[in-house]
Amino acid sequence: MTKTNLTLQLEVETVLRVKVLAARRGTSVSALVARTLEGMVAEDERYEAARARAMDLLEEPPALGGRTWTRDDLYADRLDRLGAPRAE
Repeated sequence: MTKTNLTLQLEVETVLRVKVLAARRGTSVSALVARTLEGMVAEDERYEAARARAMDLLEEPPALGGRTWTRDDLYADRLDRLGAPRAE
């Protein structure tokens, strides 16, 4: 993959602390920033994919055993099982 330079403006104190952090991890500031940003992009892609799947399910919910029913159907079925009279 082709790489390009990116210029960031950070507070001096932040730059110094990031340099120490990168040194402790045995890497460069550039590699540390690149890994962090790549992780954020990957996380966003996973989120968007999950969101798209959820929206698809909302538009066309999967059939549960080929049966479709309403809340009233479920309530009537429950009354039947309990032997309760139905109010019509």
